[in-house]
Parts: sequence; structure tokens; C-alpha cells
Amino acid sequence: MSEAAAGPQALPRAPRPRSVEALFARYGPSYRLLVAFTAMIGTVSTILSSTIVNVAIPDIMGAFGIGQDRAQLLAAGFLAATTGTMLLTAWAVEAFGFRATYLAAMAIFLAGSALGGLAPNEAALVAGRVMQGASAGLLQPLGMQVVFQVFPPERRGTAMGLFAVGVVMAPALGPALGGVVTDAFGWRAVFLAALPLPLLGLGLGWLFMPGRPREGKRPRFDAVGFLLLNTAIFALLAGLASGQQLGWRSDAVVLELTVAALAATGFVLWELRTPAPMLDPRIFANPAFAGGAAVAFVYGAALFGTTYLAPLFVQLVQGYTATRAGLLLMPAGLAMIVCFPISGRIADRVPPVGPVAIGLVVFALSSWLMVGVDTQVPFWTLALWILLGRVGLSLAMPSMNTGSLRALPPRFLGQGAGAINFSRQFGGALGINGLSIALEQRTQFHAEALTASQDGTQAATLELRRLIEGLLAQEGVPQTLWQAGFEQFLGRMIHAQALMLGFRDGFLIAAVVCLVAVLPALLMRRRAAG
Repeated sequence: MSEAAAGPQALPRAPRPRSVEALFARYGPSYRLLVAFTAMIGTVSTILSSTIVNVAIPDIMGAFGIGQDRAQLLAAGFLAATTGTMLLTAWAVEAFGFRATYLAAMAIFLAGSALGGLAPNEAALVAGRVMQGASAGLLQPLGMQVVFQVFPPERRGTAMGLFAVGVVMAPALGPALGGVVTDAFGWRAVFLAALPLPLLGLGLGWLFMPGRPREGKRPRFDAVGFLLLNTAIFALLAGLASGQQLGWRSDAVVLELTVAALAATGFVLWELRTPAPMLDPRIFANPAFAGGAAVAFVYGAALFGTTYLAPLFVQLVQGYTATRAGLLLMPAGLAMIVCFPISGRIADRVPPVGPVAIGLVVFALSSWLMVGVDTQVPFWTLALWILLGRVGLSLAMPSMNTGSLRALPPRFLGQGAGAINFSRQFGGALGINGLSIALEQRTQFHAEALTASQDGTQAATLELRRLIEGLLAQEGVPQTLWQAGFEQFLGRMIHAQALMLGFRDGFLIAAVVCLVAVLPALLMRRRAAG
């Protein structure tokens, strides 16, 4: 055999061009920080977009002439899409690699942001938010995976701590940044302002993201499960959103909710029999994990639902600007950054049921305090009440995650981590949708009750009528129009009062749900079977 022929067999195999080893050889030890920063850019971009739009919702409602029952789809649609794609990340990385998955997700996010900023109607705007959410679902787990891939075990804790700061900072700063941008440049700029970060991410991802972790055959894609899951999620949200407009017994709403129920049932049955499930339902047979997943669902509903309600309340009821509404949430977000490391240490040393239950009760107390809101509550009082709730959720989250996963045998840890994230995001989508429906229904209920009480004999109403007619007379309005002018003014007052009472009921619902969630939290005392 010639030397040329023997040479390739004698030489060691060179690392693949996009492997972690090859990238370390090219960039040196600093590669860890470069790839972690790249992953954080993608994650922060998408998480920032989950909250930055909330303070612009009143402006969007005015621009398209829609009510909050439709506007809530901007937030719920984002979270629903995030939920629907979050379980795809592990498969996508195995099939195409970190680099291709990251670049594709960033491209989808860019397209969704551009579509949102240029949207000619409500449908296009919601489509843009769904695209943003779909990319967020892919990028959030990917960031954690790539950090674990490039950092040695003894440095992963520090790396994840730094990564978590960026992840928590994004939703904390999102409302304030969105408020400033909305007041200065209009609501469309909130979407267009999101473009620079993902553009930077595309360039960094091209340079620093590794390729497929392993060569060989691509893993099988659970297309049936993916289709059934997303059909169930979006049919459910569509049915809930349409119910307020068309009536809960209308044919369209009944059809959408029936499709959601059938698709969800089909998803569970399919995942039980397919050899490579996206989400294995068997893990919910573990009582401790099932309790943790239920708490995660309520956690997401409470966090995202109240993050939607609070800025909407201060803008519609108290007349805040978008900037002031965004600043209202900033102290709470910054408090979470401080609390998470402390809560993480508590989770390592204390059984999970205690911190989880206490955190839920503290958040319930915060929501109960919000039941007393009116037009006169000062800015810092509201900020303090919201901050209290976020401290409670910060205490609960690390123990909720670690306690749930500790309850599972090691072979189910991957499925368990995906299921907990899925439960939290799905809870967020339904929390926004459910509180929005409750706000609409309770506002209507209070408006009808207040209108029925106005029979023209109350002293306060008679005094108000005298004042309004006096003002109209001073302005030279003909006496024949005084009655119509008074009724219009009274109608606006009734609507404003009913809206305030509707918000109060929404916060009360959040408080009650968190208290009820203490019951499944008690299941987390159970340990893994092995």
C-alpha cells in the first residue's frame, strides 16, 4: 500500500468546521463568552418583545378601532406561538444544529417585527406577533442548551447566572422602553425598534454558533404531534376570543372549541403511542411533578396576565401615558433580578413546597391589594403593590422548577424540563385571554347594574344633572339638547366606573387562582420513585 493511500488512515480526524472544538481552535478560550453573548442576544430580543408591546395596546386599539377583547390577542398570540414551538428546539438542534436553528429563528423574528411595524390591519399585526412568538419558543431553550454545550460543568452555574440576568432584565425593561418609544414615535416604532438586536444576532450567529452536535441520521420529527398541539392551542384561543363577540353558543365558537378539544385529545393519545414524543404525557402520572406543572401553569397565568392588566388599567382608568405605565412595572422587574439569586439558594436548601406556597400567597396578597385600585391611587403605591407580587413569584419559581424535576427519574429530566416551560407559557397565554374575557364581562355587568340604578331620583344624579345643564347653558347650547348632553356625560361616567370595577374583579380573580394553586403545590412534597 502506498504512503499516499495509507496517509488518511494514519492521520487523526480533523474536527468538523462548525463543531465546538473547531470554533475553540479558531477563537480560543474567549469563544465561550462570544457564543454565550450571541445566545443572550437572541433570547433577550425575543423576551423583550413579549412585554414591550403591552404599554402600546391602548394606542393600537385606537388606531384599528378594536376593543381589548381583540387587542389581547397581541399578547396571547405571542405566548401561544411560543408555547407551540418551544418543544421543537431539542429536535431542531439535533437535526440542523445550533447555527441553522438560531439563524432561522432570528430571521423569523425579524420578519415578524417588520410585519408588525408595517401592519395595515389588526390581522397582519397579530400575524407578526405570532411570528415573533414562534421564534421566541425556539430561541429560549436554545440559549440554555448552547451554554451547557460550551462551558465545563464547574463553570455552568456562573454562566447560567449571568445568562439569567439578561433573561430577567429584558421583561423588566420592556414596558418602560416600549412606553418611551410609543410616546415619542408612535406604536409602530415599538416593532421597528426591535430590529437592530436581531440583525446583530444574525451576524454573531453566523460567526459563533456551532453546527450539529452529532453527525449521522437526522432524528425523526413528530409532525403529527406538532400539528395537533398547535391546532389545539390556536383553536382554543380563537374560540375564547370569538366568544365575546359572537356569543358563546354561536356555531363558530362551538366549532372552534370542539376542534380544540378533539385536537388536544388526539395529541395526548398520539404522544402515548409514538416512539419519539414531543411531550410524553406519562410524566404527569408522577403526583409531585404534576403538582409542579399545575403551579407553573398558574405562575405563567398570574405573571403574564397581571403584566397585561396593570399597564392597561393605569392608561385607560388613570390616564397614564405609555411611558409612565411602563415605568410602573420597572421596580418590580428590577426586584426580580435581585430576588432570583437568593431564591435559587433557598431552592437548594429548603424543600420546594414551602417557598412555592409562600410565593403564591404573597402574590395573592399583591393582587388582593390591587382590588382596591381607583383613580386616586398614587403611582408609587401601585408600583409597590406590583413589586410585592413579583417578589412572591421570584421566591416560587426556582423551587417550582427544581422541585418538579427532582421528583422525576433521571430518564425523564429532558421531557420534564420541556413540560414545565410549556406549562408556564401556556398558562401565560390562557391567563391573558381569561383575564381579558373576565374584564370584558365584568365591565359589562357593572355597566348594566349602574345604568339600572339611575332612575333619576338619586340626589347625586340630580345634582350632577343641574351642574351639567348649567355648563351647557353657559356655552349657549339650546335647552332642547340639555337632556341628550347630560345622558351622554352620565353614560361616560358609568362606563368609566364600570371599567374600574371590571379591573378590580380581574385582580381579584388572579388572587383567588393563586391561593387555589397552593393545593397542587402541596403535592411537591412527594419524591421521585426512582
